[in-house]
Amino acid sequence: MTTIQSDAKLDAKGLACPMPIVRTKKAMKDLQAGQVLEVEATDPGSKADLKAWAESAGHQYLGTMEENGVLQHYLRKSSEEEGGELMYSNVCEPAELQKMLDSGEPVVVLDVREAAEYAFRHIPSSVSIPLGELEYRLGELNKDDRIYVICRSGARSDLASKKLADSGFTHVVNVVPGMSSWSGQTAGLDNGQMK
Repeated sequence: MTTIQSDAKLDAKGLACPMPIVRTKKAMKDLQAGQVLEVEATDPGSKADLKAWAESAGHQYLGTMEENGVLQHYLRKSSEEEGGELMYSNVCEPAELQKMLDSGEPVVVLDVREAAEYAFRHIPSSVSIPLGELEYRLGELNKDDRIYVICRSGARSDLASKKLADSGFTHVVNVVPGMSSWSGQTAGLDNGQMK
């Protein structure tokens, strides 16, 4: 069984619609932006319900795993900065990154999403360093590598790209809009490893 890191857990087992959503809504209020909530439910309709609610509320539905009849839903609380204006000017679209990867040129894809987001869906061979850990993990990266930074929408990767450039990294590109528009090959739990 794959373990997904979450910041909080909600037990909604045995509850039917709309109670899993009601409890999830309340639990999300207690989380900080960017944190991940795991909701355990047994109602088969909870998958569609929680996904629709998360999207309508502006949060991110990461995915669902099932074990012994219990659905484990993962949702990420959105942050205000994710809708903000991008500050880092060296950007590319996901299709341009795909061309670079297809060409075989040596590039590093740095995924700065949370570990749970990465676990469900990521670009193969990408390096996972969540934005909140980047400052103290800079030593894991080579300042001379061509680094393409990606998140879900381009906002967190914008902050990470600026931090890398300010720290002396010379070839940094922010991939906008990020994984939300990635159509290339992916790895992770959404690829059939677990549902």
